[in-house]
Amino acid sequence: MARLPAVADRFYPGSPADLSREVKKLIGAPQADRQKALAIVSPHAGYIYSGAVAAETIRQVLVPETVIILGPNHHGQGAGIALSTSTWEMPMGQVPIDMALAERILTKSPLVKKDELAHRFEHSLEVQIPFLQEMQDHLAIVPLVIAHISYPVCEKIAAALAESIEESGKDVLILASSDMTHYEPRRTASQKDSLVLDKLLNLDPAGLYRIVVDEGITMCGFIPATIALLASMHGGARQAKLVRYTDSGEISGDLDQVVGYAGVIIS
Repeated sequence: MARLPAVADRFYPGSPADLSREVKKLIGAPQADRQKALAIVSPHAGYIYSGAVAAETIRQVLVPETVIILGPNHHGQGAGIALSTSTWEMPMGQVPIDMALAERILTKSPLVKKDELAHRFEHSLEVQIPFLQEMQDHLAIVPLVIAHISYPVCEKIAAALAESIEESGKDVLILASSDMTHYEPRRTASQKDSLVLDKLLNLDPAGLYRIVVDEGITMCGFIPATIALLASMHGGARQAKLVRYTDSGEISGDLDQVVGYAGVIIS
């Protein structure tokens, strides 16, 4: 069974032609100096709100043929750490699973389960894929939806991902899909998000996890971001840079109930 689009015509255009046109417009001309990255953090709202930040982030990196996409579980369905092994049917074409890498991860970590239910209605991974398709003609993915887990479990999952990538011998990008603070005034949202971004940019995964929990920051994908940062550090990450930070108020004009969006590159 293929994994069918859950949010086409809602978060992004469902028509292949319209979606391709929108993605090309957002990404713009390919950057000549795209960098090799170990991981990125990219937002996952509707394209009208966060598509520009996602596109600006993804267009700055060399997208390899395999991308591990980590996203939060917004619906609470399925396994706690759920790996989809179905081909993803997307408007811009089929996207296969890198089954060799997926099987390595499953072997490395019994905490990861093959599970399609967690992916069926989840938008956080899906909205990233058209940008990745635009940047890589031979895209294959390893999609993981992750519920709330402890920091020690994040460490175990990150180690399994890093070891699997190393043993595969492939160039692999990890993409952590996350929006930042949700539905707060711009002033408090930006203050809270600056705390999180400080931890990300200083390669402090334990601090990132702790600040979100301790301060009650409503960053939906902080666990995917923590795992991506941990796995990147296993892979030799030395720096992280902020591509752009903004919020939904830039589009809506409502500064009392914003959602924050950030793009980060870890290399």
